[in-house]
Amino acid sequence: MARPGTAEKIICDILLEAAGGMLAAVGIVNFASPAGFPMVGVSGIALIFHRLLGTPIGTVSLLLNLPIAAVCFRILGRRFLLRSLRTMLLTTFLMDAAAPLLPLYQGDKILAALCAGVLTGLGYALIYARGSSTGGADFIVLSLKKKNPHISLGKITFFNDLLVVTAGAFLTSGEIDGLICGILVSFLLSAVVDKVLYGISAGKLGLIITDRPRAVAEKIDALIGRGCTFLKASGSYSGREKPVVLCACNNKQMFLIREAIKEMEPSAFVIILESNEVLGEGFSRS
Repeated sequence: MARPGTAEKIICDILLEAAGGMLAAVGIVNFASPAGFPMVGVSGIALIFHRLLGTPIGTVSLLLNLPIAAVCFRILGRRFLLRSLRTMLLTTFLMDAAAPLLPLYQGDKILAALCAGVLTGLGYALIYARGSSTGGADFIVLSLKKKNPHISLGKITFFNDLLVVTAGAFLTSGEIDGLICGILVSFLLSAVVDKVLYGISAGKLGLIITDRPRAVAEKIDALIGRGCTFLKASGSYSGREKPVVLCACNNKQMFLIREAIKEMEPSAFVIILESNEVLGEGFSRS
């Protein structure tokens, strides 16, 4: 018997994967393909075949994906592979049957590159967020991510796609403009993926070295309604113990904290750090 919520989760996964697949398909078929610049990943390789031989982009992507999936199976596991096969079939259908029904963009190449990068980035991010992928280069990217968890998904995607974009530019048009647009798409795609996956829960982390930790914590609570953590530290030169107030918040709240600390204790040492993701009470829980 299926666990409660399993059917709802599967339906939600399929709907979001379909939405992500449609966004990626529109970015590739309706913006990148008519503009004539190279695209990224296995879809980019399929786009090269499409321009040279007229083959359907989605079907060729699926055929190229299968051997890569077989190679990466051990690293990524059976469950992930099955989810990805479902996404690959959905994306193939949307790319070959649904996206061509929409009008093709025939305008400025730079605008086409911007739209292609943002749409495909949003599409891939939606798919990654559901624990799936569109296969092919995604399998390679996620395998590398599993082996190197300290490197962001967007950076791995960018360097992987740069190789395909360069090859696509020289094999099809041979124009430097096409290569520049392709690199722009690759950069935008990786930036959007990182922003959607990590940036939604991003925030700031403040470390405040102060002689008045209790007063600082009370001020922060009064200003933004967030609690703080007290840490003990000691100076390497003086050897004296110094209390440190740690506070996680969003960008706007950190500005208010900084201005308040500057006013109440100008001598306090304030360090403000970027935090890629903040989870827990008062923040995202997933």
